[in-house]
Amino acid sequence: MQITLITVGTLKEEYLRAALAEYEKRIAAYASLREVCVPEVRITDEEDPQKISAALRQEGDKILAALPADAYKIALCVEGKEYSSEELAALVGSAADRTGKLALVIGSSHGLDERVKAACELRLSVSRMTFPHQLMRVICAESLYRSLTILAGKRYHK
Repeated sequence: MQITLITVGTLKEEYLRAALAEYEKRIAAYASLREVCVPEVRITDEEDPQKISAALRQEGDKILAALPADAYKIALCVEGKEYSSEELAALVGSAADRTGKLALVIGSSHGLDERVKAACELRLSVSRMTFPHQLMRVICAESLYRSLTILAGKRYHK
């Protein structure tokens, strides 16, 4: 299975980079993981909805260009559907059976452009709680790894 993780902005904190690297290493036993980092557009006025919308549009253009056309595409967003670990594993398994390719998109702290969400087959919410988008990369990688171990019948999942 080929998995593409498309994210916005750089991962600055060393502890998050280390955690992500660990999960990438673990995932490699089950799937090929490619990370695409799109530059975050800086906003001069965080309170201006027009500036936020323009930034999301610019980021969205780059995300849309990076999305593999033949992959099952998932946008991580607050209004998405929540899944249990077993349900997410079934979804990952179904995507593997259909195309062998899965793409997940994590936006900036302002979210994702609506066009990106519309281009995805699924809107996924990890939790009703709010997490920093950089931490979400680690949470997403862990969730992918857990899904892959469930599908493989491994002991990691409890």
